[in-house]
Amino acid sequence: MQNSPAVEIAGLVKRYGEKTAVDGLDLRIERGTVTAVLGPNGAGKTTTIETCEGYRRPDAGTVRVLGLDPIRQAAELRPRIGVMLQSGGVYAGARAVEMLEHTAKLHAHPLDVPALVERLGLGSCGRTSYRRLSGGQQQRLALAMAVVGRPELVFLDEPTAGLDPQARRATWELVRDLRRDGVTVVVTTHYMDEAEQLADAVQIVDGGRVIAGGSPDELCRGGAESSLHFDGPPGLDLGALTKVLPDGAAAVELAPGNYRVEAPMDPRLVATVTAWCAEAGVLPERLTVQRRSLEDVFLELTGRDLRS
Repeated sequence: MQNSPAVEIAGLVKRYGEKTAVDGLDLRIERGTVTAVLGPNGAGKTTTIETCEGYRRPDAGTVRVLGLDPIRQAAELRPRIGVMLQSGGVYAGARAVEMLEHTAKLHAHPLDVPALVERLGLGSCGRTSYRRLSGGQQQRLALAMAVVGRPELVFLDEPTAGLDPQARRATWELVRDLRRDGVTVVVTTHYMDEAEQLADAVQIVDGGRVIAGGSPDELCRGGAESSLHFDGPPGLDLGALTKVLPDGAAAVELAPGNYRVEAPMDPRLVATVTAWCAEAGVLPERLTVQRRSLEDVFLELTGRDLRS
């Protein structure tokens, strides 16, 4: 079974009354990778992940996690996965490090608790009750509890929400170390830069289905093209510039003296633009090539309207 994917979902359907949260979703997550599952509010990603964790029973379709059914084989699966919940899953009156130590004792070969406490900056709040921890401390404790048992697969729900930059970087490094150790990591996040930094693969969910998937580079290369920006004198003859560009390319003046060229970006195009500027006696300033980001891709696919 080691050659099977860490997560394999086919035709997943989950309804809440008349509302269909997940509508025939297919998803495959390979072992030993970091996969970011992205989607706007109400897209179905949380229900999908909760189904993988065994907290939701599918109405239709199949779900296999580490080759097991999360509902029927929950007792066999639970010791092999780690789950980080935004609510933390901790008793409000429990002391932080005592709860982590208790969680570690539930596993056969846990990580070294003092080392994990030091790494995630939890030493100063060891005897503090969970309810008295800051939001960032609660997040870091939830992360520690998810990974202390050396899981084969860990689900991280918004792992850096509310963290300061130092704690965020420490979390990223922990995720990278997990991958280096062969752990499969599934991350849900609203931070697109986090997904770009960490993920080997990205799955974008909307309307209860996966609407796009691939590595961050693959997703950012498709669809809308990259663009070249430069500053120059206002009112350049962009019609003349467009004539020397490849078919389908466009040149626009975004503001007086600020220009953008949209086209498939390669060294030849940059040379064409700079040669045209030289011919026109124009010195292009602040010339930059900007590829679209994962956030651009996400908004193109899911829309820009706010969702509740």
